[in-house]
Amino acid sequence: MEQSFISELRKVVGEEHTLSDRESLAVYGYDSTPELESLPGVVLLPRSGEEVARIMRLCHGAGVSVTPRGSGTNLSGGSLSVNGGVVIQTSRMNRIVEIDEENLTATVEPGVVTSSLHREVEARGLFYPPDPGSMHISTMGGNVAENSGGLRGLKYGVTADYVMGLETVLADGEILRSGGKVVKDVAGYSLNPLLVSSEGTLGFFTGITVKLIPKPKSKVTMLVHFPALQDAALAVSAIIAAKVIPATLEFLDKVTIKCVEDYAHVGLPLDVDAVLLIEVDGHPAVTTEEAAAVEDICRRHRCSFFQTAKDADEALKLATARRTALSALARLRPTTILEDATVPRSCIAPMLRVIQEAAAKYNVMIGTFGHAGDGNLHPTCLTDERDQDEIRRAHAAFEEIFDAAIAMGGTITGEHGVGIAKKKYLPRLVGESGIRVMRGIKSAFDPKGILNPGKVF
Repeated sequence: MEQSFISELRKVVGEEHTLSDRESLAVYGYDSTPELESLPGVVLLPRSGEEVARIMRLCHGAGVSVTPRGSGTNLSGGSLSVNGGVVIQTSRMNRIVEIDEENLTATVEPGVVTSSLHREVEARGLFYPPDPGSMHISTMGGNVAENSGGLRGLKYGVTADYVMGLETVLADGEILRSGGKVVKDVAGYSLNPLLVSSEGTLGFFTGITVKLIPKPKSKVTMLVHFPALQDAALAVSAIIAAKVIPATLEFLDKVTIKCVEDYAHVGLPLDVDAVLLIEVDGHPAVTTEEAAAVEDICRRHRCSFFQTAKDADEALKLATARRTALSALARLRPTTILEDATVPRSCIAPMLRVIQEAAAKYNVMIGTFGHAGDGNLHPTCLTDERDQDEIRRAHAAFEEIFDAAIAMGGTITGEHGVGIAKKKYLPRLVGESGIRVMRGIKSAFDPKGILNPGKVF
């Protein structure tokens, strides 16, 4: 990138917040996606939406690409600049602008860490449900760009269900404001759902207004052991069929259980095929009734052990065990490929069989955990990218897993996005007409193709 152009950008954010030396750029050459590396030409850390707009105007005029980046927790290569362009990093745009208790909304800048918002609203007796596994690191801008889910997605939904208003800087530097604090708004096209999950390809979020709800009055946390994987999967379907919708219904297979226990030492069993972590919340009378129903269903599906957390500390310990699954698995091998194949809930058992069969067929180690209640599974291959034959086999296994998910009426990604990593699978899911429509939308928002190029298509 030409130094004269970098000098123009430097005038916007200042010397201290312009990174162009190779050592600094190397930090931004990776995100959490394995096997991918791509250095940007320059990294900018703006402080305001106006600075972002000025940057976009300069880049649009020069035809230079721009990639938004939060904390770099992306798992599909979405926060990597693929052609040495500009990366706009949001860590300085980290204000919780407002918590409006009258309208039950919060307005934040994109660099706010998700768990920070949780703490602020819960201190006021309110609740922001989306809780991605990376919530202590990931930022709200990235959550919106990827439509993040989390452990509470079954009952409460995902990020898109809570986004009420967006301030978005478009490719040419214009500022688009969509939605707001009103509950009902049918004026014109509904732009928020289009912008949410657009992976930074349609605009740069500089302001986000989300819906809050009252904090649940009580919660019951349960841990259930199953000697047989099939029984655990069938128990999940039976719980939903009984019209009990837990706040959390999480699954860990045998490989993951062992890794988590070796890592966290929380007392998980090593002689079972699966465990379920289940939480019900709401009014105390309702949670008591639902917890009893869950226990009855699990026992009828041959669970070997059923534990109810005796207090908040024990509940937190159990929930933390699930949240450490990825970290625990990642300790075994140098490279961890974490995927998020998602199927209808009724297909969890056959999907788990497909994952096990693919791992055996291609002789790779895959541990599976995930949000069993909403069919969002995380088959995680433990491998070493230096071993090209093993990597080839790992990708072949995942290709079969994704094809099976599509055949079951599922999808190639429930949370992580398409990014770079899953581009080749998207046409199989949406077809030629789907790709054509998406390209048309992209062209309308970004005719020069400078916003996060090389992603999705």
